[in-house]
Amino acid sequence: MGIFLVGPIGYALYGSLTNAALSGYRAVAPEFVGLDNYTQLFTSGQFWKSVWLTLVFVVGSAIVGQNVLGMALALLVRNGPKRLGSVVSSLVVTAWVLPEIVAAFTLYAFFATDGTLNEMLGWLGLDGPTWLITFPLLTVILANVWRGTAFSMMVYSAALAEVPPDLTEAAEIDGAGWWQRFTRITLPMVRRAIATNMMLTTLQTLGVFTLIWVMTGGGPGTQSSTLPILAFQQAFKFAQVGYGTAIATVTLMVGALFAVVYVKVLKPEVDS
Repeated sequence: MGIFLVGPIGYALYGSLTNAALSGYRAVAPEFVGLDNYTQLFTSGQFWKSVWLTLVFVVGSAIVGQNVLGMALALLVRNGPKRLGSVVSSLVVTAWVLPEIVAAFTLYAFFATDGTLNEMLGWLGLDGPTWLITFPLLTVILANVWRGTAFSMMVYSAALAEVPPDLTEAAEIDGAGWWQRFTRITLPMVRRAIATNMMLTTLQTLGVFTLIWVMTGGGPGTQSSTLPILAFQQAFKFAQVGYGTAIATVTLMVGALFAVVYVKVLKPEVDS
């Protein structure tokens, strides 16, 4: 842990306090500049825009998208027709096991102006928009939901299998409808799995880079430039390695904040 986790994090923290560059004399002998990178960062409008885009991306594709769709698919696989459940789960898992770069190019081809989605809309007599230009953040949110929902589905399928059927059957005999059984029996019993899955999907989504970079490159302009994209651009496009490392460090802190919140949510159930 010290070598592969604490060490790199500590080195990154130190790097964010320097004026290290990708080339030139500052690449060989960077100078310690203290909090100058963070001062510049927190007064940058582009940084706060990236923070907002990152939060929208995480909430839309992880906290809401993957968790809600994952639960719905888990319920379908558990309670629906077996053949339908097998087909759906196979298709969803296929999207998850694809290498990320392959999935990214597949989704780019799907949302491109002359791609699969607009081709299907053309069959219906509709003119599809330029999705990657007009709705860049929405497309990467949908892409990440498609890419990562399988993990949530499998977590929730395992959790639902642990719900005693006697409880739901007794509630059904007492006249409780499907929604009442789900909200008052099933959800409370899988609450810990929900919180754990939300933490894992949130942290994974917070660091998504390849999917966004291949599909939109953070554009058009900066309309889909989340924190990982901004850090990469500042470090490797504009050669400001120290400044880019500061952005990456802030991203790490945002992930730690999410983790603390989820641990607080889990704690009462663990203590009980």
